[in-house]
Amino acid sequence: MAKSMAVGGGGRFAKLKAAIAKRGGVKNPGAVAAAIGRKKYGNEKFQAMAQAGKKRKKQSYLGGA
Repeated sequence: MAKSMAVGGGGRFAKLKAAIAKRGGVKNPGAVAAAIGRKKYGNEKFQAMAQAGKKRKKQSYLGGA
């Protein structure tokens, strides 16, 4: 399943993470992308989006159960 480009869909985060990795010089591009997201959305909203993404991943792993 492709990640949605809507806020909270994970697609924008993945795109930012890939762009940071492409520039190079960063050991953990996911951490940099998360820091940017927390600054933009605030820690509470960003954590809620992350939790929702983990829940979606678990649901897809379990076959939608």
